[in-house]
Amino acid sequence: MKDIRCGIIGGTGVDEIEDLTNREEIKVNTPFGSPSSKIIAGKLKDIKVAFLSRHGEGHILLPSEINYRANIFALKKLGVETILSVSAVGSLKEEIEPLNIVLPDQFFDRTRKRVSTFFGNGIVAHVNFADPICASLKNIVYNVCMELEIEAVNGGTYVCIEGPHFSSRAESNFFRKFSFDVIGMTNLPEAKLAREAEICYSTVALVTDYDCWHNEYREVDIEMVFENLIKNSENAKKIIRNTILKMPEKKSCDCSKALENAIITREDLITDEIKEKLNPIIGNYLKS
Repeated sequence: MKDIRCGIIGGTGVDEIEDLTNREEIKVNTPFGSPSSKIIAGKLKDIKVAFLSRHGEGHILLPSEINYRANIFALKKLGVETILSVSAVGSLKEEIEPLNIVLPDQFFDRTRKRVSTFFGNGIVAHVNFADPICASLKNIVYNVCMELEIEAVNGGTYVCIEGPHFSSRAESNFFRKFSFDVIGMTNLPEAKLAREAEICYSTVALVTDYDCWHNEYREVDIEMVFENLIKNSENAKKIIRNTILKMPEKKSCDCSKALENAIITREDLITDEIKEKLNPIIGNYLKS
């Protein structure tokens, strides 16, 4: 199945999307290795969709072990123009309660081990990342939430930590002092790579807990996370389905032009090997 418009990256608790017809498993090879899982492709009405399980089938990958480059490259290779990312997060604010849904529009990086660029080793590019989330896509998601009468916070900052451990109490309170909204372990590398790949990207963050800062609630543990994810996953699937059906044929954002003035290496110095390797990413900007 080719020319797939929409990609879905599912995280903890969201490991499939129902209602897809013409399902097939696709194995995509990338120059960065294998994606986290086989990609499940299908149709939602007439829209071609690809689903990728972020942590692999059976949840076998730590956040630091996920091959983010392979995941985004594989979706780009299939023709994906839009990615909806679903993930579990903790709340850093009293008013953002467990079982709420947050649609972040900013990220703050506290990771240490992530490779989050396709560039380097002979080619340099610097993309604009001031606004990491596609505002047009996020607004569609928010409007869908309103139509479904699902309460959602429209905007906020997602602080991305290395994991796999949850925060210490000192770290949690530190993040709160900077007015961050939610905390997670996975979405920032995806957002950076999606921008380089000129793919619209938006996060549907499912709040499972209050991290460990809240004195009146028990500290976050995996039992709590899964318990609340199960409750929230049905809403997440409804949001994804309805968002896909409402996506316009023509995009009004600039995500598809992110590399237009970003590659600064002279083309005559870019090797044929690099050109072939990154063709799905940079091919539109090569003269030869």
